Amino acid sequence: MTVTAAEPETAAPAAPARRRTVPALLGLGLTAALALGVLVSASSGAFPIPLDDIVSSIGHRLGLGGSPVEGTGESVLWHIRFSRVVLGVLVGASLACAGALMQGMFGNPLAEPGVIGVSSGAAVGAVCAIAFGFTFAGNWTISLCAFAAGLVTVAAVYALSRSGGRTEVVTLVLTGVAVNGLAGALIGVFIFYADNDEITAITFWQMGSLSQATWPKILAVLPLAAIGLALAPAYGRRLDLLALGERPARHLGVDVERLRLHLIVIVALLTGAAVAVSGVIGFIGLVVPHLVRMVAGPGHRALLPLSAIGGAAVVVWADLATRTLAAPAEIPLGILTALVGSPFFFWLLRRTRRRQGGWA
Repeated sequence: MTVTAAEPETAAPAAPARRRTVPALLGLGLTAALALGVLVSASSGAFPIPLDDIVSSIGHRLGLGGSPVEGTGESVLWHIRFSRVVLGVLVGASLACAGALMQGMFGNPLAEPGVIGVSSGAAVGAVCAIAFGFTFAGNWTISLCAFAAGLVTVAAVYALSRSGGRTEVVTLVLTGVAVNGLAGALIGVFIFYADNDEITAITFWQMGSLSQATWPKILAVLPLAAIGLALAPAYGRRLDLLALGERPARHLGVDVERLRLHLIVIVALLTGAAVAVSGVIGFIGLVVPHLVRMVAGPGHRALLPLSAIGGAAVVVWADLATRTLAAPAEIPLGILTALVGSPFFFWLLRRTRRRQGGWA
């Protein structure tokens, strides 16, 4: 009888312990993958730099000893490689975290930031700036127009889907679909009136790339990304309650409408900032949070930061692939993520349908 009574006491903490251990191990693994990706990406290219020289240069910059890379290597490392890597970290973390927030808000693993029109709206702003040759903000014109148009589009989607002081998920999604369609039509109109050089610039921007990375661009997107990434985990518990359904969440003290508004603003900041400096990079916000959820579970307090780390790692490694797979040419980052993400999305659709026994 003593053994039988003792068994439940020892077995009970096993599940909570596992729920804490798995996210921690996944976080360590993703952080290691990101750190390795940063070093390998900084080392690889037309001007290879040994890893020990990179570590020595970092130590020199931090005042911890070491020495700079000889010749032009120091300039290549800090002004070209590291600026591109850091921008990739910010873009990947922002898109993946925004995707996790969207999936939590809609209660659907198939949701992603583009659902509410921020990506297509930003594309309209950038294409408009390119097609009409706007230069009022110098080199920042395209990014500024993209970010502003993305925020305006999200505000329009939210306003159009709001009725009687409330927004329903279905109405929000359908409004986003309609606005995305309108944005596609506007992009087509701008392309129709653009000349060949402008069409080339528009096409390259829509493909997504980190090739234009500079430290001023990083400093511009850093505050927005930092604010969004810092605020997102604070909504983890309320997203967990929202997963029970809107009515149970309200009974448990969650102001669903205010929560939805706050999440839309954070998603708009994260996605608008990322798209403004990198162009359209698809599937990061869809694929990464879902993969993290499959391993670490649905709890948003772990899912949101792990998705950010995972998204940063995926973009850094994907950008390395774009620079090396077809060297000396460079594959646009958005094309590579779409080539990998589309089959995963198709598998996800079939998996969801099979588990639910159909869509009805």
